Amino acid sequence: MSILIDENSRVLVQGFTGDKGTFHAKEMIACGTKVVGGVTPGKGGATHLGLPVFNTVKEAVRATNATCSITFVAPAFCADAIMEAADAGVQLVCSITDGIPAQDMMRVKRYLLRYNRERRTLMVGPNCAGIISPGKAMLGIMPSNIYKQGSVGIVSRSGTLGYEAAAQLKELGLGVSTSVGIGGDPINGSSFLDHLILFEQDPETQAVMMIGEIGGPQEAEAAAWIKKNMTKPVVGYVAGLTAPKGRRMGHAGAIISATGDSAAEKAEIMKSYGLTVAPSPSELGATMAKVLAEKGVAAATAH
Repeated sequence: MSILIDENSRVLVQGFTGDKGTFHAKEMIACGTKVVGGVTPGKGGATHLGLPVFNTVKEAVRATNATCSITFVAPAFCADAIMEAADAGVQLVCSITDGIPAQDMMRVKRYLLRYNRERRTLMVGPNCAGIISPGKAMLGIMPSNIYKQGSVGIVSRSGTLGYEAAAQLKELGLGVSTSVGIGGDPINGSSFLDHLILFEQDPETQAVMMIGEIGGPQEAEAAAWIKKNMTKPVVGYVAGLTAPKGRRMGHAGAIISATGDSAAEKAEIMKSYGLTVAPSPSELGATMAKVLAEKGVAAATAH
């Protein structure tokens, strides 16, 4: 199985006719994703990539029964696009957009928590690589050829380290059930914990890799939950061992601003809660293979 998306997910592309939306929609379709249309205000009624274009998400959902959307929308307008999708009843919104103002993301979070209770739209991102369930569907911008279908779940704040993990696993003959990039912004739509819960419930995900970064409490909170609730082995890694305090490193959320924010501190917290921590990015796959061998989890090899 997989979490979040599979071959039956019906996907809308917001910002469909722009160059980024067009390029990545083609890639998603090539992966087998069921893209059913797109939204570009003012271009409703047109056809793009052989699919219908709509002016609003509500119109698109009504016509296509879409369940998921992905936003390729400029930062200044992306919060409205996310809330529009949630208002239309889309169950899962993935936002690739980098640079959404923090105040806008606070509005989105409030909207999803307070006014979207009945629909319970889940958001992944922003500033993320997206989601892929290899062999089934992709809702993102990742290079699909590096992913092998299998039963290791990946959840990562860093898109490129998520790619690195998938490539190393493939090299070792191990596959991925679903890989989720939660994004590197300080305010994101969903956390490690949201996806760990789904991986724990997924019968075909046999182990999970959690890749964190400096800054924020998410990794520590997730590690505490893992110790109490997770029955599957979890391999952790935290990027940023050499990051200086007070300087933002790459992602907007990657800044050491308090005790417990550094990579070394987070790695120690993970270890204290029973996670196996990979010593370096080059050993992500090898560490997972070792843990699987020790636990006797043969099912984590590719299907």
